[in-house]
Amino acid sequence: MVCQDTGRMDALRKAGLDVQPLVIPRHRPTPWSVLRTSLRLRHVYRRAQPTVIWHIGLLPIVCGGLAAWSLRQRGLVNAPVGMGYVFATSSARAALLRPVVRLVLRWLLNPPGSRVIFENRDDLREMLALRAVRRDGAVLIRGAGVAVPEEPVAEPDGIPVVLFAARLIWEKGVGEFVAAARRLRARTVPVRFLIAGGIDGESVSAVPESQLRAWVDEGTVEWLGHRTDLDQVLAHSHVFCLPTWYREGLPKVILEAMACGRAVVTTDTPGCREAVQHEVNGLLVSPKNVEALAAAIERLLIDPELRRRLGACGRERAQREFSTERVCAETLAVFDAVSGRVQKPRAECKAV
Repeated sequence: MVCQDTGRMDALRKAGLDVQPLVIPRHRPTPWSVLRTSLRLRHVYRRAQPTVIWHIGLLPIVCGGLAAWSLRQRGLVNAPVGMGYVFATSSARAALLRPVVRLVLRWLLNPPGSRVIFENRDDLREMLALRAVRRDGAVLIRGAGVAVPEEPVAEPDGIPVVLFAARLIWEKGVGEFVAAARRLRARTVPVRFLIAGGIDGESVSAVPESQLRAWVDEGTVEWLGHRTDLDQVLAHSHVFCLPTWYREGLPKVILEAMACGRAVVTTDTPGCREAVQHEVNGLLVSPKNVEALAAAIERLLIDPELRRRLGACGRERAQREFSTERVCAETLAVFDAVSGRVQKPRAECKAV
């Protein structure tokens, strides 16, 4: 396993993994940083002689794909996990990079003998239309899987709590969440708004800590900081909200909220609409529409029966379609396919 050191290397090694640290140029990568990372991966691949290489994320696909191409390495499984910043924003830099990224993906995303795992249908269809992936090389496996508690988690007593949990970058919709909170507080709706997430110091889109503390000081939201016990935080909430306009793959935090039995308010965007069906297990609103977001949250706050019904449907759907057991089985089938142990994976694109 080759990954960035986030402080959990010892835990990974104790689990039996051979882990090697690698600095991955996540934000504003340069041609030199990409080349340097590719050369490091080339050294790892040449020494390890792996049967299957699993690249997760667009940048690892590019860096690892270059390394594998230089060694004529087969057995590749590429997982974009959402189309990220370049495809999510309309900034001048993203617009400039988009044609280059599309060209690179046509070259490296789906070389002969490889499979590409998509987390949602929107990304799969877009890459098929771009001819960056072959139909027989595309696989739909929705998300990273989620553990569903054996028993439903009952709503807590007291004032309703609306929870936002994500990386604290603007594209995740934290600004819209705060704006909706302001509107509902102005209407004297009894509610607490909680934000769970740490400061992403590497991202150019990070929400400054000073801004978070200003929101807290004005009494709009409560900031919990980075939490590793999200299941407990969800258990003490009534509604989960992720008004993202980022190009998500399939946000695991939404699946965790569904598994906990919480109704979800999120945006009608790729990835989010893969997990949340409007009026079935949550409510979908258009991105950056603060008024619609506030109205959807308020609807769930004043109608406990509705939010419990949506939450129960979400839990059932998480158990049926997004469980860890199902995702692991489908992923292992893909590994078998590229290593030649079986004919083809069970979750092939033709079933989409």
